[in-house]
Amino acid sequence: MDGVTPKFVLPETFDGVKMEITGQLGMIWELVKAPVIVPLLQLAVYICLLMSLMLLCERVYMGIVIVLVKLFWKKPHKRYKFEPIQDDEELGSSNFPVVLVQIPMFNEREVYKLSIGSASGLSWPSDRLVIQVLDDSTDPTVKQMVEMECQRWASKGINIRYQIRENRVGYKAGALKEGLKRSYVKHCEYVVIFDADFQPEPDFLRRSIPFLVHNPNIALVQARWRFVNSDECLLTRMQEMSLDYHFTVEQEVGSSTHAFFGFNGTAGIWRIAAINEAGGWKDRTTVEDMDLAVRASLRGWKFLYLGDLQVKSELPSTFRAFRFQQHRWSCGPANLFRKMVMEIIRNKKVRFWKKVYVIYSFFFVRKVIAHWVTFCFYCVVLPLTILVPEVKVPIWGSVYIPSIITVLNSVGTPRSIHLLFYWILFENVMSLHRTKATLIGLFEAGRANEWVVTAKLGSAQSAKGNTKGLKKFPRIFKLPDRLNTLELGFAAFLFVCGCYDYVHGKNNYFIYLFLQTMSFFISGLGWIGTYVPN
Repeated sequence: MDGVTPKFVLPETFDGVKMEITGQLGMIWELVKAPVIVPLLQLAVYICLLMSLMLLCERVYMGIVIVLVKLFWKKPHKRYKFEPIQDDEELGSSNFPVVLVQIPMFNEREVYKLSIGSASGLSWPSDRLVIQVLDDSTDPTVKQMVEMECQRWASKGINIRYQIRENRVGYKAGALKEGLKRSYVKHCEYVVIFDADFQPEPDFLRRSIPFLVHNPNIALVQARWRFVNSDECLLTRMQEMSLDYHFTVEQEVGSSTHAFFGFNGTAGIWRIAAINEAGGWKDRTTVEDMDLAVRASLRGWKFLYLGDLQVKSELPSTFRAFRFQQHRWSCGPANLFRKMVMEIIRNKKVRFWKKVYVIYSFFFVRKVIAHWVTFCFYCVVLPLTILVPEVKVPIWGSVYIPSIITVLNSVGTPRSIHLLFYWILFENVMSLHRTKATLIGLFEAGRANEWVVTAKLGSAQSAKGNTKGLKKFPRIFKLPDRLNTLELGFAAFLFVCGCYDYVHGKNNYFIYLFLQTMSFFISGLGWIGTYVPN
C-alpha cells in the first residue's frame, strides 16, 4: 500500500461541462456575429477608408504645392521687402530696433548654458538687445546655477535679466506673459523666443528682423529646427523623419499659400504689437504657441517661414520624455480646435478659403484624422477583420494608400529612406498615444491641460563633432523602471491576430502583425534607444 501513488481523477462530467461551455460560447458568437459584429466592423472599415482617402488627398495636395513652391515660387526675400540693417557711424545703433530675447526654463540643469551663451553671442548692438531668462525652476541648486550664468554674462556687458516667479501659473505661457509686463521691455518692438536647448547662430537676428521691419503686415518669422542629436539613437532618428516633413513641407506650404502656419513655440520672432492685438499669451491649452498663432492670423496678420534659417536644438532621447511630449503636442491642438472652431467660422477678417485651410487641413486632417486613421485602421480594425473573415478590406485601402502616404511623408529626410520600414512600425505605436491624447483634448478630459516639460540630456554639447561617444546599449539588457502596459496589451492582441491569420488567413497579414507586435513589445519594455550608425 505504501508504494501506491495516489491519483487524482477529474469527474467525467468535467470535460462535458467544458465542452458545453465552449459550445455555448461559440453559439453566442455565431448568433451575435452576423447581425451585430459584421455590420459594425464593416462600418468601421468604411469610416477608416474614408479617413485614409482624406489623408491621402491632403498629402498629395501638400506634395503638389511644395513642388510648385520649389520650382516657381519666389524666395522670401523676393516675395517680401528685405533690406539688411546696416551699421551707421553717424546714427550709431539707433537704426536698429530694440529686440527682446526670452528664454523660458524649468530645471534645465543640462542645457541652460547653451541658450544663454548663444543668445549673448547674437550679432546685434548691445544697447538694442535685452535678454530675459525666465526661470521657473523648482530646484534651488539649478536656480542658483542659472542666476550665476546670467551674472557672468552681465559682467561682460550683456544686457541680461534673470527673472523668477513665485509660482508656475500658466506654465510657459504664464512665464512669457509675465516677462512682457516688465518695465524694461516696454520699448522693445520684437521678441525672440528660444527654449533652453536652442542655439541660434550669431547672424540670426540680422537675417530675420529685416522682414519684420520692412513688412508691417508680418507678425511672425519662424526659423527651422536643426537636430544636433538626430543620430544618437533609433528614437531620435524616427523623430527627425517626422519633424523634417513638418518643416520641409507643412510649414513651407502654409507660409507660401496662406501666410499661416503654427508657431513652433521657439526659434521664432514675434512683433510685440501683434501679440498684444491678438490678446497676448493664454494658458487655456498646452499649445500656447499655436493658440497665439491662430488668434493673430484671424486678425489679419501674416506669418513667414524661413527654411534656410536654422537653429540647433535637441530631440528627446528617452521614450518616456518623448511620450510626454507627444501627449502635449497631440492633446493641445485637439483641445484648441474644440475651443476655436466656431470663432474661426464666424471671423470676418479672413477669407473663406483660408478658413477652410485652417479648419479642415491644419486642424481636422493633420491634428485629428492623421492620428485616428493610423491607430484605428492599422492597429485595431485591420487585425479584427482577420478574426471576422466575412468583412473584407480592399487591397487599395490596406496596401496602396498607406504606401503612397508613407512615400510622401519620407521626402523630408531622404538620408533615412532605409529606415522607412522601422519608421512605419514606430509611428503606428505612437499613434496609440496620439489618438488617446486627441480624444482627451477633444472631450477636455482629466489630462487635457497636463504639462510635463520635455527632459533634455545635454546631447547638443557632445554632438558638435561626431556622435561616437553616444554609442551605448545599456538599456537593451535590463528591464525598465516602468512597464508600458498599453503597448504590451496591444502587442498581445496583435500576436493573437497574427497567429490566427497564420493558421486560417489567406491575406498573409501575419507578417505585418508579427512585426508590429515586436514594435509594441519593444516599446512596452522601453527598449527604444539603440544607437543607429550613419
